[in-house]
Amino acid sequence: MSLNKDQENMPPANPVDGDQEQTGSQDKGQSNGAHAGSYRPTVKDMQTDSVATLAEAWTKSDDDAQNYDAGVIERVYKDELLKNNFSINKLALLEVSQYLEKYLWPHYDPSQSSTIHVLSIVLMVNEKFRNRVEAWGTFEESPDNFSPFFAQVLRLCLQGSEDVDLRMKRYLLLFMINCFQSLENALIRSECMRLVSLSTWHSLVSAEKRDAEFKEYPQLLKFWKHLEKKFEGMDSAQQEKAVFERTWLSEMMKQFVEILDTTEDNEQDKIAYCERFLEFLIDLEAQLPTRRYFNTLIEDHQIVTICKLSKLASNKNAGTLFAQLLDILAFYVGFEINGHTGLALTKEDMIEIHASRLSKLQRIAFTHFKDELLDLAMTNLGTIENRKSLQQHFNNLSQEQLVQLCQLLHIRTSKITDPNAEHSRYMLLELLLLQFEKRHSQIERINALPLYPDENALFEDAAVKEEMYNADRPLALPKLNLQFLTLHDYLLRNFNLFRLESNYEIRQDIEDAVMRLAPRPGHTEGETVFSGWSRVAAPISNFKMVEVAKPNLGEDVPSLITADVTFNVRKYTPAIQAEWEAIREHDILFLLTMEAHEAMDDEWDNNRVSFRKHYGLKYVRGCEVLSVIGPNGRPFDYKKSDPQMIQDHRTGNTRTFRVALDPNQFKIDQDNMKKGGSDVYQSFNVVLRRKPQENNFKPVLETIRDLMQSDLMVPEWLHDVFLGYGNPNSAHYSQLQRQVREIDFRDTFLDLDHLKASFPGMTVKAKDGDESALDVPFIVKFPEAPEAGASSGSKKKKGEKTSKKGKGNKDQEGAQAQDELVVATYKTPNMGPYPEDIPNRNQVRFTPTQVEAIKAGTNPGLTLVVGPPGTGKTDVAVQIIANLYNNFPNQHTLLVTHSNQALNQLFEKIIALDVDERHLLRLGHGEEELNTELSFSKYGRVTSFLEKRMNLLAEVDRLARSLGIGGEHGSTCETAGYFNSYHVIPLWNEFERKVNDKEEAEQTLELVKDLFPFGEYFSNAPTPLFSESTTFDEALDVAQGCFRHLNKLFEQLEEVSAFELLRTSYDRANYLLTKEAKIIAMTCTHAALKRRELVNLGFKYDNIVMEEAAQILEVETFIPMLLQEPEDGVNRLKRVILIGDHNQLPPVVKNTAFQQFGNMEQSMFTRFVRLGVPTIELDAQGRARSDMADLYKWRYKNLGDLPNITERDEFKFANAGFVHDYQFINVDNYKGHGETAPRPHFIQNLGEAEYVVAVYQYMRLLGYPAEKITILTTYNGQKDLIRDVLNQRCSWNPIFGWPARVATVDKYQGQQNDYVLLSLVRTKAVGHVRDVRRLIVALSRARLGLYIFGRQKLFQNCHELEPAFKRLLKRPTKLTLKTGEMFPNTTRHVPIEADADAEAEEEQQQKQDGKKKSKKTTKKVAKKAKADADADKTKEYEIENVAQMGEYVFGMMKEQRTFAIQQQEAYMQSLQPLPPPPPSAGNDDADTEMAESSNDANITTDMEV
Repeated sequence: MSLNKDQENMPPANPVDGDQEQTGSQDKGQSNGAHAGSYRPTVKDMQTDSVATLAEAWTKSDDDAQNYDAGVIERVYKDELLKNNFSINKLALLEVSQYLEKYLWPHYDPSQSSTIHVLSIVLMVNEKFRNRVEAWGTFEESPDNFSPFFAQVLRLCLQGSEDVDLRMKRYLLLFMINCFQSLENALIRSECMRLVSLSTWHSLVSAEKRDAEFKEYPQLLKFWKHLEKKFEGMDSAQQEKAVFERTWLSEMMKQFVEILDTTEDNEQDKIAYCERFLEFLIDLEAQLPTRRYFNTLIEDHQIVTICKLSKLASNKNAGTLFAQLLDILAFYVGFEINGHTGLALTKEDMIEIHASRLSKLQRIAFTHFKDELLDLAMTNLGTIENRKSLQQHFNNLSQEQLVQLCQLLHIRTSKITDPNAEHSRYMLLELLLLQFEKRHSQIERINALPLYPDENALFEDAAVKEEMYNADRPLALPKLNLQFLTLHDYLLRNFNLFRLESNYEIRQDIEDAVMRLAPRPGHTEGETVFSGWSRVAAPISNFKMVEVAKPNLGEDVPSLITADVTFNVRKYTPAIQAEWEAIREHDILFLLTMEAHEAMDDEWDNNRVSFRKHYGLKYVRGCEVLSVIGPNGRPFDYKKSDPQMIQDHRTGNTRTFRVALDPNQFKIDQDNMKKGGSDVYQSFNVVLRRKPQENNFKPVLETIRDLMQSDLMVPEWLHDVFLGYGNPNSAHYSQLQRQVREIDFRDTFLDLDHLKASFPGMTVKAKDGDESALDVPFIVKFPEAPEAGASSGSKKKKGEKTSKKGKGNKDQEGAQAQDELVVATYKTPNMGPYPEDIPNRNQVRFTPTQVEAIKAGTNPGLTLVVGPPGTGKTDVAVQIIANLYNNFPNQHTLLVTHSNQALNQLFEKIIALDVDERHLLRLGHGEEELNTELSFSKYGRVTSFLEKRMNLLAEVDRLARSLGIGGEHGSTCETAGYFNSYHVIPLWNEFERKVNDKEEAEQTLELVKDLFPFGEYFSNAPTPLFSESTTFDEALDVAQGCFRHLNKLFEQLEEVSAFELLRTSYDRANYLLTKEAKIIAMTCTHAALKRRELVNLGFKYDNIVMEEAAQILEVETFIPMLLQEPEDGVNRLKRVILIGDHNQLPPVVKNTAFQQFGNMEQSMFTRFVRLGVPTIELDAQGRARSDMADLYKWRYKNLGDLPNITERDEFKFANAGFVHDYQFINVDNYKGHGETAPRPHFIQNLGEAEYVVAVYQYMRLLGYPAEKITILTTYNGQKDLIRDVLNQRCSWNPIFGWPARVATVDKYQGQQNDYVLLSLVRTKAVGHVRDVRRLIVALSRARLGLYIFGRQKLFQNCHELEPAFKRLLKRPTKLTLKTGEMFPNTTRHVPIEADADAEAEEEQQQKQDGKKKSKKTTKKVAKKAKADADADKTKEYEIENVAQMGEYVFGMMKEQRTFAIQQQEAYMQSLQPLPPPPPSAGNDDADTEMAESSNDANITTDMEV
């Protein structure tokens, strides 16, 4: 799987960019699970379905009670849902029609609403979660009703009635799962947490069991007594409610066991309920707040043991998913964590706990069962920790003795459903064995796991095969939610999900390649031939095992297995051959075994036969390339080997790679062969490669596996927030003791006014008392923060009190007040007389919010910056990095982004600031795209340093000559250092001594000029060092600047001196990385790939700045934090700065099951926001026109505009040729069709494609530059169609050419252009634009013009899109052109709708009042009159449809052609020779001019020909 996702070529199953939604209506009788992840209601469904008639009750009514009819809810439930088996069609239609928001919840009355009303609300909430749209906001409109509603749901979960059957209980259970997955919501959390409180221990088997727990954790007893006392103070109704809540989970488990015990193979409703209940239990166990007391309860109720012994768990067909879920539940019930303290248990802790349990068993056995269990009591612990040994000992006990033993161990001996029914002997033995047997280590299992997927992992794993997530059934997958138990739990969940996602992508590539190869049976028996071809897969001509090395000490798998793979490239084009030659060391290949059979000639039917069986795919094995084998049988390199050998290699038709196979997989295969299996490694007949950017899954999995086995050290200040516990503010700089009170802001502020404006509410006080002397740069001292640690409410009061005290004692004690900034300044030292000595300065006038982000980033701790589109996220990040570089020169900063483009953008801006290029390093393969002449890669920096060394040494020689000092002082860095110590510094010291010894009257310019020893060396400065008007102080400052320049020269030589000792480029590059570089930039992909190498090199860094953080997967964000080993058991990381926008698109996950069920698309940035970690949201955008930004401003808190939006001319003037700067253009069916799908999941709309291209042509004819126009669409199919249309209409014509970019919205995130043409494609269903995050990205890419093409009646009714489309549809939905204008010559101003509305209101009011117009109004009228006069010169022209736009553009082309011909004819006529003038005497000059003119005409004519 690629960490740098290429969304442009996504496979069909990707819901983000792969045209996935199923748009046709489905069978009415289908269950809630059928294609649950894919169905979206079409316009036809919404208009013709019977739900549409009923929906009029809420779509056309107000919220008042008189329009409410409870019978409508009854009819919807019984006639539309129940009769149709809760069809997903019906539920989706009801959700889209806002059934919950407009009818169910506004009219919910706890005292009167029926059970069906409650169940309907539950179904709608579940449907919203299925569609991944916001579900809880509706309830916050009347939060008082939520608690009684929730109580009704709890009772219905346990109730059995006609309305609440087992299927409905499953839906209720799903609602509870959704609630417990939303604990960040205070409304939900307050209800859910009462169900898992300490009071649930009332349901334990006995008081003795509870007392034993209290004895181990005495602090719980105090809390228990508090709860009991609180219970006693309640009235009877409150007590009844409290008893119900504390026993609810116990009763639910009893109900589950009853259903499980009666489940048969064909009872799908019961099986589905049991699976869903296990998912519910797993969710409770996997979050520490819910697990804390519930884990004791579930162990007491013996759920894991009951499930393991059930018939369903042993059913290989019906019980497969149940068994998989049970394994996950068992793992979490026994997870290595102390549930009460929240501390992770180490391997040693687990051994100690296990040993103490066995010791307790031995003591009881010796005391009470001496005759039967004497051997168990007296033996060592190691011999009784396995299941077989324990079972032999326990078999000596009778039934009564087993019961007695369990009671002594506080193990329940009767069924939870019937306290009078005693457990069977088999059950009691299983309970004892599960309690005392040693658990297998999860680390050992993962170490034994092959990192490459085999054929079973790719094609038989149910999760990988789940292309369309079925929301009606859970999956045996981990979930990435808000919280994790430990760092090990965090990595384990990510490891499993990442591995499965990688397998899914690999399977798709293999399927595509195999189908293209078209395997067929050969002429001889068992032969497989290939009738097709694939550019990424080639038949193997020879496979040879080379080496199987002995295992390392303590291991049982070979340490290395290598083989040679040979294949023929003769039939490939040179371009494809070059792709195979581009494969380099560490790339991953896949070896396939295909066994053809006769049935292959039939068309593959996925519903009838599996892909593997149909195409004869028998084995799949992964391998890593070690080297390319040359013609002589030895490894060689295309770049470094002998040119003749490379030519010989390329001339041949065969290619050979030496590859390393997976040792774990090899051992498994060898074991299977010993049991009678075939030899896998002699059967391979196809080698397959993948795109390099998508094929880095192995090093990432290796990195995660390494992290799981290392002593992970997340910084202590970040640990709790990272796992999702405790106070979410605890990692903010304001809560940390190491706060930086005094910050040198360098060039952050442009002037004093900028500083004052950046801290509203604060008073600026000069440190020396003279404010007039304050100038850039500023050192700002902030007031001491109020003491942290109190609750937010009390802390505020405490802070206020402290502030007042501070103000009161200010004069007496000199203390700094809380609203006071003490500002100092200093003169920037003169660094030398050359231009490169002048430091670069920031030119951005940061807003107060941006300054707060910069301040927070400069302080230690966790900083989250939310950057809406165009708010200067990159500028903020760059300034933070520059401030850290200057304030903490000994610290190293790691800069990480998701894409190479964003990283290069950041890097280019860093180069432009006051950061020495010596301290910059760019790692990875995107460095070559940097827009700079300098190379900042590792080896580019080495070359640069070596070149710099030569230049610096030459300068030393020049300096020596200027001083008249002979010798080879510039031969090495060492000799240069001696020269500095013995000559340069003494000369400077002598100069300073002589100058300082003079009296003040003698300190003149001439004195400095005469004594300055380096005048000749600096004689090549652009300007003379000393002018006649220079004062003594100024001259001395210039001299000091010159010496600083020399100092820097010798400092650089000292830094580069190590390169004289390190002889290889590899050593020099690593020295540069670990010692010299202060700012190191890389993508998150590179960090994952190179983590092991960086750690081994001793790489260190103190700060991490992560851009595009909301687009990066959880684990991709985590790995860059751990690229170094702890120092003395402490992580040296001091700052984590995450910059992103969770309101835009999340990371790309192609498999919908992992994306939706596993929540794999959640970034760490988004999780922190959900947890309530303090964020700084940038609040001023400078990208788009203000009215265009209004289309997405509603998604953010207080998003305004930067001053440039009103000041710059490009934002003031209208778009030439268009009436509006943005517009939604309705596109009806074109040639009888709207959206089409030429192949499954490949959605196109020809009408929109033609319309978009016609508008593009129109803009080009008006003179708009092609590079300023981008065409976007929401689907890959449409992107390809638009490119096809452009290719036919524009690519061959230089007048049009290609636009800057044709891309999908997802692929264009993070980029912008002046003008954007957006095609929404869909006409049947809204599709994935319903995800508001995608809409925000789509609407925010344009700066000056946005023209959206879509189907109005489809999108205007979508609830999620309403805020944006409500504004879009205020303007005409037919494209309105302005004739008579050309780019960029329009003088027409953009009409501001708000001003026009205000003016109309003012005029209306004046008419009513009969007053005269004000002067302001008169000016407006005059201005309007002038604009109207200008407008008379042009006309508005409304385009009705696509065809008319095409005709209009064609007419423009004809006019321009006619005009061009006329211009050419006029030009040609102007070149004709004039008739000769009459002859006159002495007019030689005229004759000469005439001759020259004639010659020019002849030359021109020749050129024309």
